[in-house]
Amino acid sequence: MQILLANAKIMNAKASREPSSEPLFRETADALAKELAQLDILQLEEMFGCSHKIASENWLRYQNFFTAQELPAILAYNGQAYKHLKASTLSEAALAFGQHHLWITSFLYGILRPLDAVVPYRLEKPSAKPKAIFELSAQRKAALTDALIASVKADDGVLIHLSTEEYEHLFDWKRVRESVKVIQPLFYVKNPKGDLKVQAVWAKSCRGAMVRFILENQLSSPEALTAYDYEGFSFAPNYGEDAFPHFIRR
Repeated sequence: MQILLANAKIMNAKASREPSSEPLFRETADALAKELAQLDILQLEEMFGCSHKIASENWLRYQNFFTAQELPAILAYNGQAYKHLKASTLSEAALAFGQHHLWITSFLYGILRPLDAVVPYRLEKPSAKPKAIFELSAQRKAALTDALIASVKADDGVLIHLSTEEYEHLFDWKRVRESVKVIQPLFYVKNPKGDLKVQAVWAKSCRGAMVRFILENQLSSPEALTAYDYEGFSFAPNYGEDAFPHFIRR
């Protein structure tokens, strides 16, 4: 199985180990970073739809992009999913397994293996695009799609989609679904009336915890995901379907 997990907006400034691999699309990331470094703080604020403080922080990051300390991707991100992935406590065996099975999606780097070298940055799907460089070009999308499909096919043809919908735009997602078997676990909270509801914080937490579960146990089949049990979320066989297994907290 290959796994997709989204990156996070919040990033660490240091990590407990050095990176050991290069991003597959580093050249593209460097080109984007150079373009971002040409923008002023107000332009970044408009493009990201963020506060002046966040824009200022990331303006400084892009000024120092090529001299900043590099971190392993899986230890660089510190959003909700990563707090529950707890990558710093993974065993060497789990990290090695992840290096061959986990991809982290990123609008700057495209796709990353866990130990790929990254530096702190911010690049979401832009709400405003003052320059053409911020459009995901057809060429880049095709290259990312080819790389992802090739990786999944070289494994067992199964992709566990624990990233988020916005990152599907990095790829020709229709072609991905046509080329490999995509399984997207969904996480729901059941209210007293029996209705199912997605709660964003729990969904992010469960995605990170499920990645940890896969890496720690070196799972090789999607059927093994049914054993996942975290903070009251467990597999609900009477809900969903094979492509969208449901994990419900009652």
